[in-house]
Amino acid sequence: MPEPEIQVLDKGFVRLIDHMGSDLSVVNAARVSFGKRKDAMEEGDAKLIRYLSAHEHTSPFRHTAMTFHVKAPIFVFRQWMKHRIASEFNEISGRYVEFAEDEFFVPELFRRQAKVNKQGSEGALEPANEARAQAAYLESCKGAVAHYKELISLGVCREQARCVLPLGLYSEVYWTVSLQAVAHFIRLRSDGHAQWEIQQYAAAVRRLVEPLYPVGLAALLDSEKG
Repeated sequence: MPEPEIQVLDKGFVRLIDHMGSDLSVVNAARVSFGKRKDAMEEGDAKLIRYLSAHEHTSPFRHTAMTFHVKAPIFVFRQWMKHRIASEFNEISGRYVEFAEDEFFVPELFRRQAKVNKQGSEGALEPANEARAQAAYLESCKGAVAHYKELISLGVCREQARCVLPLGLYSEVYWTVSLQAVAHFIRLRSDGHAQWEIQQYAAAVRRLVEPLYPVGLAALLDSEKG
């Protein structure tokens, strides 16, 4: 069985809330074309799953579902929510709840801008600048949250006061997704070109999915490599 919860970054997590189906569900979704159904996985069924994935017969993989509860910084969700196909998100609303004072992401270290990859990063910041960067980052985040709290205290509505909050603020979502879609997410967001922070979430999702669909997930990830 998968772990109930995996801690990610300094305050985040990924929890598996619910799931539907197994590798056998993929097999039976494919075999129904021939009026067949099986009650247990056999060696030939694993071969069938690998065949389906390799030849892009992907509809059987969508007869599965997983629901995760995820806590992550908003900038991570900005990337995550690009994965809309066979995915559904419901997010905590700043119109209904007031955010806590210290619920923002604090990096352990700061990275330098990559010289070749314009959207990426490489290596640690020079030690002489690390402390100043940390101080500036914390001052900015704490100041933004303090102004948010001040606006709330002045009677400003939550839906407007939240506009001053930083992208590093933690949010929470429920994410329901098919096996095919989760495999696509894992492959793209585990890649070295993805932002390091979302790579950590992709690794956590993979740890939760693999025990549920070991054959199907491996087949989809192998076929996408090609």
